[in-house]
Amino acid sequence: MRDIGPGARAPDELTFSQRMANLRHLGRLFAQIWRTSRFLTLASIGLRLVKALQPIAMLYVGKLIIDEVVRLSGIASPGEDVWAWWESGALSTITFYLGIELLLVLVNDLLTRSVNLVDTVLGEMHSNTVSVELLQHAARLDLMHFESADYQDRLERARRQAASRNTVLAQIFGQAQDIITVATLAAGLAVYAPWLIVLLFVSMFPAVWGEQRFNLRGYYLNRGRTPERRQLEYVRWVGARPETAKEVKLFGLGDFLVERFRTLATAIFLDNRKLAIERTVFGGILAAVSTLTYYGAYAYIVWKTISGDFSIGDLAFLSGSFLRLNGLFHQIMIGFTQVAGQSLYLDDLFSFFEIKPTILDPAKPQSFPDPLAKGIRFEKVGFRYPESETWTIRDLSFEIKAGETVALVGENGAGKTTIVKLMTRLYDPVEGRITIDGTDIRDIGLADLARHMGVIFQDFMRFSFTAGENIGIGDVTAVDDEARIREAAERSLAAAVIEKLPGRYTQVLGRMFSKGRDLSGGEWQKIAIARAYMRDAQVMILDEPTAALDAKAEAEVFARFIGLAQGKTTLLISHRFSTVRMADRILVLDNGRIIEDGSHAELVARGGLYAELFELQAAGYR
Repeated sequence: MRDIGPGARAPDELTFSQRMANLRHLGRLFAQIWRTSRFLTLASIGLRLVKALQPIAMLYVGKLIIDEVVRLSGIASPGEDVWAWWESGALSTITFYLGIELLLVLVNDLLTRSVNLVDTVLGEMHSNTVSVELLQHAARLDLMHFESADYQDRLERARRQAASRNTVLAQIFGQAQDIITVATLAAGLAVYAPWLIVLLFVSMFPAVWGEQRFNLRGYYLNRGRTPERRQLEYVRWVGARPETAKEVKLFGLGDFLVERFRTLATAIFLDNRKLAIERTVFGGILAAVSTLTYYGAYAYIVWKTISGDFSIGDLAFLSGSFLRLNGLFHQIMIGFTQVAGQSLYLDDLFSFFEIKPTILDPAKPQSFPDPLAKGIRFEKVGFRYPESETWTIRDLSFEIKAGETVALVGENGAGKTTIVKLMTRLYDPVEGRITIDGTDIRDIGLADLARHMGVIFQDFMRFSFTAGENIGIGDVTAVDDEARIREAAERSLAAAVIEKLPGRYTQVLGRMFSKGRDLSGGEWQKIAIARAYMRDAQVMILDEPTAALDAKAEAEVFARFIGLAQGKTTLLISHRFSTVRMADRILVLDNGRIIEDGSHAELVARGGLYAELFELQAAGYR
């Protein structure tokens, strides 16, 4: 199913075949649940199959009991008390029937509890399975997907369905169980009055039509409100997170956030309330048709009993069968429309799995050059972000030689971070190519490329993991290697920070979980730098790596970094000219193009943009 947008069909314009086409997802759902647990899936089917035969058995045994009671009431009494009746043997048949009925009741209770147990366990396991598969698929997708609002809407819908749609297959199994029960009851009813079955079936159509219509409207209402729901969650997050608490209080944002939340929540509530009222009113009117039909048929059965065509036991059996059939017919038909409606939500889940990454491993991946001999070249590279007509960079060519430290400077929006994304193949160029020792970066295996590149972003992630894990994930294969983690912490000056924590390397960081300890911005940055040192990469990319450090800490970090960068190919992005001066060469980027190239001294002497920016920053310290 396509996302709803301008020009898309409204719900009522969709054809029946288009609506039913979504039922294809039921097969995928069954396959998913089958993968979760074959044993529990088979157990759920088997238990329901046995349970489906219970109603006809109970009704028939009830008929036999009533007929036997009527027969006994017409014979001569063998005595005044129950023992006389028992000793005469007159109660043997009725006792046998009552015993069977008791056994059926006990078995039915056991089956009901067993089905609920199996469904609960299977549902929980399936929810976990879907969540894992969602995480796995999301990890394979491209950065462009995560930077798209449309993708975030689709991911949000898929997440909701992962937790709430595991009951759909139980509904389908329940439908199958009800159909078997209907078949057995209908067979019994057909012996007496087959036309009543046809009457029941026809009477269901109005209610089914109404249910199908409201299910569809409910789905599209929820789907259309996805952006507002994400905004609602964002406002809730802003109002309740420690990261935002200071500014919320200082700027007096409490009332503003409350009003924004109330406005969004009220709009969603009013839509849902309107739909609920319409569904209740029209659903009640349409359901009344079925009720009138039932009582008409019931009156017919009563008359046939009075006229002597049916016995009292037949009356009980037929009225019970008809009552159950009336309920089951309605349940099956309404259930079918509900399953069809649920399949629309399943489309939200499975359509997410159909999103395909565009950054793919080559058919015959080449290895990253080890050691790097020539360097990295941008050859007439052009790039613009998806759904944007503006080129971020265009006709960009430059080289970083093997073992060279190159600094990239430029004003905000010049394209510096985009170059990093292209070098790490988070995006592919729209024009031109990037080569590593002459090999197109797109011909190198993704895992191999990532393994040989160490990256530190300014907006690094502050994971609510232990201090050791926060560093160890720099090389996830060594997340339990305490020696390497400690060595990386020493190199980045994070060791001194960690030693002050109560739990040291086992201390949970951040305020999200109980007993977590938060760090200052500069302390977090040292953790992030240690994370990069965990990876013995040939290429180091540092995007504002010391932005949160004070001047003294920055000098200490770079004093160590200069030694560690020896023999490595390094790209350094920074607004601090005290930092970029250490580079062998400085590239000045403006509007997506390299306009200056040289050492710090050469660029200052040239009197261009670099010299202007340097002078502006230096003036701030005078």
